[in-house]
Amino acid sequence: MKLVSNKDNLQVLFEDNHIIVINKRVGDLVQGDKTGDVPLSDIVKAYIKEKYNKPGAVFLGVIHRLDRPTTGIVVFAKTSKALTRLNETFKNRETQKTYWAIVKNQPPQTEDILIHYIKRNPKNNTSKAHVNEVPESKKASLAYKIIKKLDNYYALEVDLHTGRHHQIRAQLAAIGCPIKGDLKYGFDRSNADGGIHLHARKLNLIHPVTKENLEFIAPTPEETIWKLV
Repeated sequence: MKLVSNKDNLQVLFEDNHIIVINKRVGDLVQGDKTGDVPLSDIVKAYIKEKYNKPGAVFLGVIHRLDRPTTGIVVFAKTSKALTRLNETFKNRETQKTYWAIVKNQPPQTEDILIHYIKRNPKNNTSKAHVNEVPESKKASLAYKIIKKLDNYYALEVDLHTGRHHQIRAQLAAIGCPIKGDLKYGFDRSNADGGIHLHARKLNLIHPVTKENLEFIAPTPEETIWKLV
């Protein structure tokens, strides 16, 4: 059964007066969309309101997103000052994002840097990774390395250099290594919970107010295959 987040089971990795860092579950929607499902941003607001007995509306700023079927670290701003500064930090790529992915097929190299040109298709909400530049494409770069060989899969650690739409999913599919459960990008069957085995594992950033160097690590979902990594 899929366990979605609510204000009582929220996985809070870090919280102070300025930011709150959540370990997102499969199916959690970071920001509201046309589905009308309650987004994680609203759940975090409800958690803050109850925890601090806050009257009136709670301020919460969405800085970045994770795809709905993925899991892992999401940072929210609790003040407008933190939101403005974190938006700049993410825009200027002054963060370091590390993901774990479980893929089908062995990658061509034990470790490598992948550079593609990503073109988004808004009609079906996918992106295609092209080897050469095509019209309306954006350059995408990541580094991967194999961290574990499992019975039928490979666990990869991915360092993201750019933040394109569905970048990791599209780039790994382009080298013949679709992520487990990712039907959109060529995996042959879905996971029971509707998620994919892509986890935002680690995030390094500078605190927007204290200027401290912070590192967050999100535990992987409670699932047999993740426990083998």
